Amino acid sequence: MAQRAAIVTGASSGIGLAIAQVLGEEGFGLTVAARRPEKLEEAARGLTDQGFDVEVVAAALGDEEGVKAVVAAHRERYGRLDLLVNNAGVGIGSPVGEIETKKLDMQLDVNLRSIILFYRETVDLLRAAGAQDGAMVVNTASISAKRGQPWMSVYSATKGAVVNFTEAMHKELSQDGIKSTALCPGWVATPMTEFIQDQIPAEQMITPADIGETMRWLLRLSPACIIPEIQFIRPGD
Repeated sequence: MAQRAAIVTGASSGIGLAIAQVLGEEGFGLTVAARRPEKLEEAARGLTDQGFDVEVVAAALGDEEGVKAVVAAHRERYGRLDLLVNNAGVGIGSPVGEIETKKLDMQLDVNLRSIILFYRETVDLLRAAGAQDGAMVVNTASISAKRGQPWMSVYSATKGAVVNFTEAMHKELSQDGIKSTALCPGWVATPMTEFIQDQIPAEQMITPADIGETMRWLLRLSPACIIPEIQFIRPGD
């Protein structure tokens, strides 16, 4: 059994999978979660083939029951939680006069509501780890949290809320040994950014591995050092 355990959402590709890769290399037991079962299983096979300890939970992470299912599976397998990575997210562009309520709610639920629910459902496990060797929560926001983007207004708003909620959790939980960090990447070469890659080639974008390697650094910081927010930008941006 792994000595440390982590939950990573949105782990079927891109940033989430890159983070899971680093955490597996660092010896964490992993619960990986995402919405699409086939894609998640394929990603998980790539992790288990390297000898990593992996629990797979396909769930709709914008739904309360989906969040509870992920946490329950993790709790049953590992019984502890040292690191929670809230990475699942969705971005849907639209001019403000054409925002569809269904797509508005989807972004609110996945990008923000799920993070709040994951904190709520895991805070006992995080406090237990925090009282021993320390615990950490990493929330994927976006550079658009810092500078709202037209046509991506809802996405920008949810990611701004993620940064603010992360700061609130730092103030509320850091004395319990629980660090909270928001990641604010610009354009990252993932399936989520394929729509813009005719204008910004993938080879000119930040890589998922850039974000993943940040986890290795965060894990090595002393308990006295908390990084509340990290921005990742491309040259000239």
